[in-house]
Amino acid sequence: MATVGPSPARMPTLSARGEGYPANSQPVPDRWRDTAFAPWRRYTAGDLNEQPFGHPEPETWHWYRQSLLKGDLPIHGQDWFLALTASTETLYEDRALPLPSGVSASAPGQSDFLGSYDTSVFVQNVALDVLLFQGETVFVPPRQTFKIRLVANYNRATVAAPGLLNPDPGAPSGGNDAPTRRNDAFLAFQEAFYEYHLADLSPNYDFVSVKVGLQSFNSDFRGFIFNDTQLGVRLLGNADNNHLQYNLAVFDLREKDTNSELNTFDARQQVVVVANLYRQDFLAKGYTTQVSLHGNFDHGGGDYYDTNGSIVRPAPIGSPAPHDVDVGYLGWSGDGHLGRLNINHAVYHAFGRDEFNGLAGREVIVSASLAALELSYDRDWIRFKTSALFATGDSNPTDGRATGFDSIVDNTNFVGGPFSYYVRQGFNLAGTAVAAKQRFSVLPDLRTSKTQGQANFVNPGVLLLGVGADLDVTPRLRAFVNANHIDFARPEPIETALFTNEVHTDLGWDLSLGVQWRPLLTDNIVVSAGYAVLLPGRGFEDIYRNTVPSVPGLSRSPEPADQLHSALIAVTLTY
Repeated sequence: MATVGPSPARMPTLSARGEGYPANSQPVPDRWRDTAFAPWRRYTAGDLNEQPFGHPEPETWHWYRQSLLKGDLPIHGQDWFLALTASTETLYEDRALPLPSGVSASAPGQSDFLGSYDTSVFVQNVALDVLLFQGETVFVPPRQTFKIRLVANYNRATVAAPGLLNPDPGAPSGGNDAPTRRNDAFLAFQEAFYEYHLADLSPNYDFVSVKVGLQSFNSDFRGFIFNDTQLGVRLLGNADNNHLQYNLAVFDLREKDTNSELNTFDARQQVVVVANLYRQDFLAKGYTTQVSLHGNFDHGGGDYYDTNGSIVRPAPIGSPAPHDVDVGYLGWSGDGHLGRLNINHAVYHAFGRDEFNGLAGREVIVSASLAALELSYDRDWIRFKTSALFATGDSNPTDGRATGFDSIVDNTNFVGGPFSYYVRQGFNLAGTAVAAKQRFSVLPDLRTSKTQGQANFVNPGVLLLGVGADLDVTPRLRAFVNANHIDFARPEPIETALFTNEVHTDLGWDLSLGVQWRPLLTDNIVVSAGYAVLLPGRGFEDIYRNTVPSVPGLSRSPEPADQLHSALIAVTLTY
C-alpha cells in the first residue's frame, strides 16, 4: 500500500508543537513531488526473481510515469497543468461505388450514367493537442481550461474514370497529375476553446461552466442529428450528485474544406442551437435518458462551389434556387441497460420550413420523424445485437409537405458504424449531381454534402433492420459482425428525380466484418481493419441498372451487384 507523506530528503521543518496543523499531521510543500510510495511488487511475493518497485522519478518523455507534459505534475504553482498529446491516423480504403461518368460513358459498352466503380482513398492526419488547465484534478472540476488542436491532413483519391473528381474531366486542378487522381493537403485549427468554471452548486461538486470557441459536440448518444466540431458558445454542467447533466449551446458554423472536412475560418451562414438534458439512473439503475431540442437555421443557400469546382448550394436537382432552411428537432433518446438487457434508442420529430425545395419546386413545410432501437445481450465474451431504424420518406414530393427525415450534420455509429458499407460509404444518385446518401450516415437524403450542402426533407427515407455481434476475442482483439437489410421508406422522391416510375424499395443487404487490435492493451496503438459488401436489391438495380445493350466485340461494364465492396485498414498512434 502507498503511504502518504513527504520524502525524507525533502522533509519540511516543523515546530515541536506542530502549531496550526491537526494532530499527527504535517504540511507538504509540494504534494505532487513530495508524496512517496512504498515499494511494491507487480506479481505475487513468491516470485523471488522479481525486484520490488519504488516510487519512480518523473520522466518527461515516458508514456506512463509522471511527466510535466502529460498533466501529471503542475508547471506553475500547485494547480496549473499542461497536457500535450500527439497522434497520427493513417487510413487506406479500397471501395467500389456506383459513380456517374459525366456527359458520356468512360469506356465503350458502359452505361451513360455509370463509370467504373473502383476507387481508393488514402488519408493521413497528424494532430497535436495542447491542453492547459487550472484545478485540483481529482474531485474538483478544473477552474479554467485552454485547448488547441492543430490537424494537418493529406489525402489522395484515385478513380477509374475522368470527371469524378473534377467537373472538368480534361483539366486536373490543384497540381494533380491526372484527371483520375487528386492529391490535396490542408492545415486547420480543429479545436480552439476556453472553458471557465462558473460555480460549484453542491458539496459533491455539481457545477456549471461556460465553453467558448471551436469545440467538438455530439448532441445524442449515436450521432443521429448533430455531431461536429464547430465554433460556438456552450453552457454545461450537472446537478443532483451528477444524476442530471445539461447543455445549452449555440454554434455559428464554419465552412469545411471539401476533401479533408476540416474547419476553415469562413462563416457558413448557418446557426445551430442545441438544448438537452440527461438523467442518469432513470427508472432503473444503469439507464440514462435524454430529451433534446435542436434548431437549424441555415441561411447560406446562395450559390456556393466546393474546392473541387462542384456546386453544393443550392443542390442542382429539380428547380434549384437559393433558399433558407429553418427546422427544429424535438427528441428523446436513451442508453444503458435494464437488467442484463442493453438498450439504446432514439425518437426525433423534425418540424419547420424550407423556403424553396428544388425537388418539390416550391416552399415546403417540414414534418418528418426518425425512430431507432438497438437491443443487445451479453453472454460471456459475445454481445448479441439486433437493430431497427425507420426514417420517414416523402410519398408526394410536390405537394408542399416535406416528410422525409434529414439531419443537421450527423455522424452515425449504428448497425456496424465505420465497418458497415451502407453507413461508411456515400454514393451518387445515378443521373444527378446529388448523393443518394452521405458518408457516415444512415439517411438517404438526396443532398450534395452533409457538411457543405443543405438539409433536404424531400427524400425517400429508410427502413433498416439488422443483427450483429461484438466479440472480445482476446483482451487485445475485438471483432464486429453485422448483417443489415435496407429498404427505402418511399421511392417517390427518387422516381421524381430520375423521371421514372420504376424504383423498388429494396436497396439490398449490407454485410460487414471488422476487427480492432490494441497490442499494448491501451489506446496508444490501435489497428482497425474491415471488409463489407452491399448485395444490391431490386431498388438499387432500378437506380443503377446498365442500360447499354451488349455489343459484339465490346466488353460491358460489370453489374453493380458484382462490384460493391469496401475494404479498409486504419492505424492510430497516440502519445
